[in-house]
Amino acid sequence: MKKVALIGASGFIGSQLVKELLSRGYQVTAIVRSADKIKNDDKNLKVVSADVFDTDKLAEVLKNNDAVISAYNPGWTNPNIYDDTIKGYQSIIEAVKKAGIKRLQAVGGAGSLLVAPGKTVVDSGAIPDEILPGVKALALVLKDQFLPEKELDWVFFSPAGTIEPGERTGKYRLGLDNLIIDDQGNSKISVQDYAKAMVDELENPKHHQQRFTIGY
Repeated sequence: MKKVALIGASGFIGSQLVKELLSRGYQVTAIVRSADKIKNDDKNLKVVSADVFDTDKLAEVLKNNDAVISAYNPGWTNPNIYDDTIKGYQSIIEAVKKAGIKRLQAVGGAGSLLVAPGKTVVDSGAIPDEILPGVKALALVLKDQFLPEKELDWVFFSPAGTIEPGERTGKYRLGLDNLIIDDQGNSKISVQDYAKAMVDELENPKHHQQRFTIGY
């Protein structure tokens, strides 16, 4: 049985990833800021409270897992979301290396996806001001931290423009750097299908040291 550490397990996407992993029989170490946020007594789930900024402590928690999935988000209402996102991922990447784990799958953002040659979602002006700092920070994490990273076998999995509760249909498309849109020009995915695709990638890795994306 595979052992997976999941950072940010109590968030919108993280909590769905917990469900998907447990449904497939994984042993999950759920890493959260506050352990009481997760109410689940599944025998294959271990909940650990840890600060992502404490690199050494995080590395200790990650040890003995086969892979790490990071759904880290310092909180959309956090006034320091820009700096905390960048610092948080610096610590996470370092901790994964210190723990001796090679595979890191990160929940990315859609802001850095291309909508035209040389033009990203952020460039298009489509991102609401209230979440723009967090979106810009994740785009920088991809550019400055993941893309130059040659030691880890990482992936940065960008959702569609809109990710929301829905159904686990299994009917979606995957791509690399271009925003996936439907016939009406919408870019959407359910959090359930996103979680399915993330765990599919864990079970059968098809992307290595690259970003990929999803949409209907």
